[in-house]
Amino acid sequence: MLAQMIKAIPDLGAGLLVTLELTAVAAVISILFGHVIWWLRTRPSLLLRSFGHLYVSLMRGTPSIVQLFLVFFSLPLLGLGGKPMLAAILAIGLNSAAYTAEILRAHYCTLPRGQSEAAMAIGMTRFQCWLHILAPQALRGSLPALVNEFTLILKTTPLASVIAVTELTYAGQLIVARTYEATPVMIPIVLGYLLVCWPILLLARRLETRFSRARSA
Repeated sequence: MLAQMIKAIPDLGAGLLVTLELTAVAAVISILFGHVIWWLRTRPSLLLRSFGHLYVSLMRGTPSIVQLFLVFFSLPLLGLGGKPMLAAILAIGLNSAAYTAEILRAHYCTLPRGQSEAAMAIGMTRFQCWLHILAPQALRGSLPALVNEFTLILKTTPLASVIAVTELTYAGQLIVARTYEATPVMIPIVLGYLLVCWPILLLARRLETRFSRARSA
């Protein structure tokens, strides 16, 4: 059993690197596009608010694997066929963006309205107020919840295996198919996810403690 685990490490290491790349880029998309959707959902325009609400409802109300297939089979229409990694990054990142937008919006609702009124009273536009005053506060206060969302992105990456992205779990499945030994392969996979996830969870806990102390002070 130990020998099988050692033999599996190089292939699993390569899969872990793919998982890390997928998680990191999807997290960036989640943050960037999540801000856009959050901004749309707070606009006075009914059309913009409706678009943001529709996006969140669609992403939260449909299975992630369906969204993955939709993105994967739509890319050839844009001349980007044969790029499963790109499809996985976009599908996971855009799905997570809906949850990121809701996390930011929830914290935004707790900010004092007087800040917006004061900013516009000194001549700032709504966008300048949002960009320089409201967004930084909402992002800072939402960090613990956002860090937890990134762990969910990590745990969603095995979905990419259905479109042949050789991330950590799929790399393990390929090894099991060759060796017919599941347990010696799955143990390193579990340890690999814990190796990545545990520091993120510790960071989330530390941020929660820090912000709790700041609010108490």
